[in-house]
Amino acid sequence: MSNPTPLAADKVVREIRINPIVPSESVLVATARSLRPKKAEEPAPRDTRKHVETCPFCTGNEAMTPPQIAVYPASGPWNIRIVENLYPVLGDDRQNPNLSFGLQQTIDGYGRHEVIIDHPQHGIALHDMSEAHLALLFRAYRERVEQLYRSNRRLRYVLVFKNFGPAAGASIAHTHSQIIAMPVIPDNVQAEVTNSRRFYQKNHHCIFCSLIDEALTFEATIYDRESGEVRRKINVGQYVVERGQKFIAIKPFASRYEWEVHILPLQHRSDFLRTPPDDFADLARVMRRTMARLDAVLGGAQYNFFLHSLPHYGDCDEQDAQVPRAQGRAGAAEDCEASYHWHLEITPRTSIPTGFELGSGLFVNTVAPEVAAEKLRAVALD
Repeated sequence: MSNPTPLAADKVVREIRINPIVPSESVLVATARSLRPKKAEEPAPRDTRKHVETCPFCTGNEAMTPPQIAVYPASGPWNIRIVENLYPVLGDDRQNPNLSFGLQQTIDGYGRHEVIIDHPQHGIALHDMSEAHLALLFRAYRERVEQLYRSNRRLRYVLVFKNFGPAAGASIAHTHSQIIAMPVIPDNVQAEVTNSRRFYQKNHHCIFCSLIDEALTFEATIYDRESGEVRRKINVGQYVVERGQKFIAIKPFASRYEWEVHILPLQHRSDFLRTPPDDFADLARVMRRTMARLDAVLGGAQYNFFLHSLPHYGDCDEQDAQVPRAQGRAGAAEDCEASYHWHLEITPRTSIPTGFELGSGLFVNTVAPEVAAEKLRAVALD
């Protein structure tokens, strides 16, 4: 995996950027850090073999996996399988009550943890899969998430994620995703919901949609008040990595990770489950091309991605949030529907958090997001 090319000395950036979605989350962009001497350490290479006899996820070894939950297609050779996780972080076999003892509190570890075997080929990367296969994978995500929400109202949030490569924490080399249904809403998701709702109540517009509009239309020049010299030229469109008919891939202005990219629907949609099936073809195209760009720049991307969608059975659920309407303002459920925007976050793993990041909670990014986006756009694709 190659390292990003350092910026020239006259283009060094050192600034703290505030995440517009979650203002409490800040990123320190410090490009000079990429110039510091360090021992070159390549991450463990990922397994690119097509078939491994001992792999439980490879074709012919179906009996080695836990019970099958779903398969696509329903008959004939399989393309995607969903199975139970052999080592789940949450389980559905416990009914212990919650415990509160002084300041110590616990919530029963109830939930579901499942594995989606993405493809029959062992080490295939996302950008090497066909767009038709990726569209089927997104359909499988949607159908299983919907089934889990319907199975039990104790499951307040269902997270879809993928670890690809040893650097991203993948314990099995065969390409796979995971689904965890949990009895709590993750703090980072709740922070997005809460802050986007506040923005909507003040501005009557979705903040995610506003960021997309800026990315497609906004330009500005910032001058020094005393000298009149140009301090910076801003073309927010420089953060666009890939655009389709229905979806867009954007490099966040306050990127936590050097090569982080987000994919969002161009049309406002709060819930992934409401994505029209026909839209998955364009999502697959944008996803494949984005991953191909990342792979080309990084020389073999190892990454995590996860899907953030509007929670169910929480403060924004239509049945639970019967907030009185005041002066024509919509209730909580309608606010969240109008203010939140589902999205995929892709975070390639090119560095390890340091003591400063762990101790301060401040992410350090050594590649200016606009430079990273430019490099990704420059990749020639078929």
